[in-house]
Amino acid sequence: MDPLSRIERALNAAVAQADAPGCPKLLARAMRASVFPRGARIRSRLCLAVAMACGEDAPDVTDAAAAAIELLHCASLVHDDLPCFDDADTRRGRPSVHCQFGEPLAVLAGDALILLAFQVLAEAAAVSPVRLAPLIGVIGRGVGVPHGIVAGQAWECEDSADLALYQRQKTGALFASATMAGAAAAGAEVTPWRELGLRLGEAFQVADDLRDAVGAPEELGKPVGQDLAHQRPNAVLELGLNGAIGWLGELAERAVESVPACPGRADLRSHIVSETSRLLPRQLAKVAA
Repeated sequence: MDPLSRIERALNAAVAQADAPGCPKLLARAMRASVFPRGARIRSRLCLAVAMACGEDAPDVTDAAAAAIELLHCASLVHDDLPCFDDADTRRGRPSVHCQFGEPLAVLAGDALILLAFQVLAEAAAVSPVRLAPLIGVIGRGVGVPHGIVAGQAWECEDSADLALYQRQKTGALFASATMAGAAAAGAEVTPWRELGLRLGEAFQVADDLRDAVGAPEELGKPVGQDLAHQRPNAVLELGLNGAIGWLGELAERAVESVPACPGRADLRSHIVSETSRLLPRQLAKVAA
């Protein structure tokens, strides 16, 4: 089964737990709307790619790790769109969850997805219990404090923030969790995989900053100009357009170089080159050439 099909199957099975008798129907619908229709699934695909490069031997554990990463990412988007943060009306070309179901259910749906992520891990790890602790550790650290995506979001509430630190936490932390979780799911050492995730996360955030600065809402499926409107740290605002494009290219190169030794290193490096080449918005390709 191809990676995207594996991810969608695992996510469908996870979210279907909310359809059980006795669960509030609107909450179940809000959770499903938070996860589907799918986005690019970049983090979960990265988790699978690392696991396969490390010699995956427990596919159910890998699928659970990838699903957990994606559920946490989706939860962060639901909360990020709330009026108290971005106040975004659309996500992936559709009304955001709070616009469809109201703020209370959006908050609860995000909370439920966070807990569901760890529930999925616990259930799958029954076939390989020794891998549960490393998985919970690396994924939990990528989400919480002191350096996870919650901490990254909280920097927006401070008077000032260092751009690199802010981006490393808000975006890079979950990418690092994805690479490390992929290694953990395959029974490999996790620490060498952190740098790759951080590099990819920072590259993705710079690309997102570029899209926010020059992209079109109808193309991205979400509002643009949010960083300027909310006075948030942004690579384009700090480095300029050309500087941000150059930094994105450098980060992509560093990511490829940081892939640790593993049985599938060559294939994984090719996968990363392919993924990072698509990060630069199309309308900026000529500027970078």
